[in-house]
Amino acid sequence: MTRIASHRGGTLDYGDSTFAGFSATAAMDVDEVEFDLHPTADDRIIVNHDATLDRTTDRTGVIAEMKAADVRAAIVNHAADGFRHPLFVEELCDIFRLSKVAFRCEIKPGADGRPYENFVPQVIAALDRAGRLETTVFSSFLLESLDALREATERPALWLVSPPVLTQLGSRGVIEIARSRGIGEIAVNIDMADALLKQQAEDAGLAFGAWAAHTTAQITRAFDLGLKVFTTDRPRLAIDIRDQRTKEAAR
Repeated sequence: MTRIASHRGGTLDYGDSTFAGFSATAAMDVDEVEFDLHPTADDRIIVNHDATLDRTTDRTGVIAEMKAADVRAAIVNHAADGFRHPLFVEELCDIFRLSKVAFRCEIKPGADGRPYENFVPQVIAALDRAGRLETTVFSSFLLESLDALREATERPALWLVSPPVLTQLGSRGVIEIARSRGIGEIAVNIDMADALLKQQAEDAGLAFGAWAAHTTAQITRAFDLGLKVFTTDRPRLAIDIRDQRTKEAAR
């Protein structure tokens, strides 16, 4: 069965990377939770999609240039009552301490679009200390970050192929690069996923998934294609669609 990954803890259901969203995801019948990490100036790791606080909180600033205490003073947009500040990665791990949901950790670039220096080993060490490394799959749009992951851990890592990259390189080019760099899985935007691209990837020995499946049509498409996994901002909708399909198949 195609795996469901709750994107940033279910952004459209609970807000972007909120305590409430991750807590809800931990209790859901989904397979993975996707999240993004950035370092602070004093070497803490923050769970946030963007390299800055500008879009997702009530404050502004580049996370990597701020101390953790200053980042923590921000209030996350659309956060529910309760804990409303950006999370440390250790706190995220604690939320999922008793959950069966696996981790899908995206290594993000900095505000300049470049990888953070020595960030990958820092992330791996933090997840290992929390006992979550062995249930983590990594991802990145950056080939350099995937190279760093391959050098630092035996955990699987997948290449998030952006629409411009897929358009420019074509399926053959993407597959050739993935194989040459030891990448075992690729994922594309759901609107660019089709049966031919999936077959080409799988024929080359690559697992194939998608991201940004948020609508009923997009989620249905992911299941119809038989993808390995897809990320969605609406995990509750994805669960409902999956369960309905399972019931219909059992009739």
